[in-house]
Amino acid sequence: MFYSDSYQKIVNTLKRRKKGATAADVCASTALPLAEVRDLLPRAADEYSGHLRVTQSGEILYHFPNGFSSRYTGLSVQVKKIASLCARAVKTALVLFFKFWIVLMLVGYFVLFMALAIASVVLVSASQSKSKSSSKGSFQLSTNIFSLIWRIWFYSEITKPRYGNYRYDKVSPGKKKGRPMHKAVFSFVFGEEDPNKDWEEKEDRAVIAYIQSNRGVISLVEYMAFTGKNSIEAERAILSFCVRFSGSPEVTEEGVIVYRFDDLLLRADSNSYAELSPPIKQLKTFSLNSKSKNAGFIIINTVNLLFGSYFLYHSLASGFFQAGLQYQTPYSYLYNFTNVLLESFVNNPPSVVFIVLGIVPLIFSLLFWIIPAVRKFIESDENEKNKLINFKKFSFSKIWSAPKNIDLRYNMPVNKECLPENIPEARDRMIKDLGAVSSPEVEIDERGNTIYSFNELENEKISINKYRQNVNTDRLKLGNTVFDSND
Repeated sequence: MFYSDSYQKIVNTLKRRKKGATAADVCASTALPLAEVRDLLPRAADEYSGHLRVTQSGEILYHFPNGFSSRYTGLSVQVKKIASLCARAVKTALVLFFKFWIVLMLVGYFVLFMALAIASVVLVSASQSKSKSSSKGSFQLSTNIFSLIWRIWFYSEITKPRYGNYRYDKVSPGKKKGRPMHKAVFSFVFGEEDPNKDWEEKEDRAVIAYIQSNRGVISLVEYMAFTGKNSIEAERAILSFCVRFSGSPEVTEEGVIVYRFDDLLLRADSNSYAELSPPIKQLKTFSLNSKSKNAGFIIINTVNLLFGSYFLYHSLASGFFQAGLQYQTPYSYLYNFTNVLLESFVNNPPSVVFIVLGIVPLIFSLLFWIIPAVRKFIESDENEKNKLINFKKFSFSKIWSAPKNIDLRYNMPVNKECLPENIPEARDRMIKDLGAVSSPEVEIDERGNTIYSFNELENEKISINKYRQNVNTDRLKLGNTVFDSND
């Protein structure tokens, strides 16, 4: 953030005035032009979390009850930024590593375990056969079994979208081509792309459109209706909005603070925007895969988990650090067969079996379930928060449109994105947030229903509409072109 000498003078003046200051106070202390002071004061309020008060004379008093700890500069801010960058980098690296690991483990280990199991069955059948023909038949049977498993793997519903319809080598007409297998696996483990990744930009566009359709003026409650924030959060956010879009706080004749954005009305498009509804935050989806596809991944991972547990158990039971193969149980044949198979390649087969075929697939299989389970819990919590925000937006908008004689039971949204699990708790939270701006009057009608009236909001709405009508929009038009670089 760029800091001019004038801005530093204003901040130093505000620091000396513990009870707050008006634009005239700052002018008296700095001898800066009043227009420049009015332009820079919202920036100071944004950076140092200031609050705006209206005096009896109708002047805005800038007050800083939390001191002058900057939101954008200082050691603590830099440390937080560096920590955030490091956390994102580590998260990205871990996700990429685990994605490669998934491809290797889920496919490679599944095929490896199946191959070892089938090979051991072949040898058992061959050793128990008394004739060459029966041995050959056993080998042929096991080969067919392995071929069947291989075909099921590559031509099942899990992998078919990647290769298309194997009968016709193309996707059937009218049928959407599915995603590749590796992306489907990543969807199950890591979820889908965040539907609200560009949320701040979308929200800003909606607020700007609302301001442009309402003569360049917005109030705090209207901003709350577009963001779902409480009054403290909304005041802080709208001051930041003023800094970014050249806005300034003003006061109506009745003493209501409004935020004015004249520069946003200087548009080449003369068509006015329609009054927009607050944007709705979308809910996160666990996975867009079909249930059968996710079930297939679960089955394969279960196979890997069982084989990994088998090799780990027999490694521990046999004392795998000891040389030789003296461990024998009715179920240890596959374990012993694998050790014998590895003797030609490694010096200590039991240790390799313990780590490569026991520890590694077991850890992977557990992570393959733990990560989606944790993600589902986190996403459920995030979805509930988004539902509450959407619910407050809907409720704030409804109340602002008609502040009196409201039966909140009949002011309910229909979209699932706006319906929290606990509606009464969400409603109490909404009333508390809005009550910080305007305390409601509560009545019980003859049928025992609770009726709310936000009379202060009604008066504020009348005052703001009156202020808007007095805004001279003629001077905020571009007018005719007086210079063209092509001429």
